[in-house]
Amino acid sequence: MQKLKYLLLPALFLFSQSVYCQFTIQGRIVDSASGEPLSGASVYCQNTTLGTVTNKEGHFSLSLKSGGYDLVISFTGYQTQQVRISQSQPVIPDILLIKEDKSLGEVIIRSSNEVKDGWEKYGSFFIDHFIGTTPFSRQTQLENPEVLKFFLLKKSNKLRVLATEPLRIRNEALGYQLIYQLDSFVYAYNNDISTYRGFCLFSELEGTDSLRAIWTANREKNYLGSKLHFMRSYYDSTLSEDGFVIALQDLKFKNKFNPISNPYDTSYYGALDSTQQIEIWFPRKASITYQRQKPEPEYLQQLKLPADVPIQISYVDLTDAIAIRENGYYYEQSAWINQGYWGWKNLADLLPYDYLP
Repeated sequence: MQKLKYLLLPALFLFSQSVYCQFTIQGRIVDSASGEPLSGASVYCQNTTLGTVTNKEGHFSLSLKSGGYDLVISFTGYQTQQVRISQSQPVIPDILLIKEDKSLGEVIIRSSNEVKDGWEKYGSFFIDHFIGTTPFSRQTQLENPEVLKFFLLKKSNKLRVLATEPLRIRNEALGYQLIYQLDSFVYAYNNDISTYRGFCLFSELEGTDSLRAIWTANREKNYLGSKLHFMRSYYDSTLSEDGFVIALQDLKFKNKFNPISNPYDTSYYGALDSTQQIEIWFPRKASITYQRQKPEPEYLQQLKLPADVPIQISYVDLTDAIAIRENGYYYEQSAWINQGYWGWKNLADLLPYDYLP
């Protein structure tokens, strides 16, 4: 069994003093070869609205609420860097950006696996698996599809999608503009699983008072029962109060899931005050039920489920323990694999980690 790195601590003090704290991080971005400062580099926290650009001396400063963050640094002509930041280190050592090897991009562009007219053939398929097929997806638009390149990998029976520039995505349902730097999108035909990774910066759309009211309502509805809501509830030790139930797959009957009587048992949960984070681990597939909201009719129709399903059920496989911070951000994100209701939710339903209901 996977061993948690942290000892269980009394839940009474669970980091309550840090929830509303703020801290500032500062740093400098430089060229790795010359050491020259890079002015105008983009610096932002992954999957948040929190970002800035470097000044003439390559310096930046960001004010953040207490929580977990991975800092993303991008600059035209350079490889994107990702740095984990901590409240205990307000001044980050110089971050060195490495110039991109243009020849690698040219090799990708000339690849024999590239599909001609890829957008016409696979564009809608990509949108369904990347942006989604939820009601909010109908109000979410990819504004620059021309930057996508599609590759059919016949030996492994996979579709791979790359982007030559960051994707611009406008979400009129939640009121966000997204800049998404797509690292890779892969769909495996053999098991019907799509995976994608990249870096995302949110910004608020401008709108009338009535539009902002709609966005506020949509965000709150979307938050309730979401993975972000679950992570924060686990951190705050309020899973039951917030309507979540965790069950583990039965060892004998794979279609049966047995509720965990105490999700804060040391078999699944650990906490360490000095790092202001908790760590969770499920030894086998888990179902996570949100009991206070029904699934959308579209979900039930698309998955051919009965129309009277009263709860939202998601399934999770953990390949390793994950560490969660108070804002719901969790590390080792590749270890978390969604199926079921959360697996149906994609970019059109994504909320930034600095969202507060």
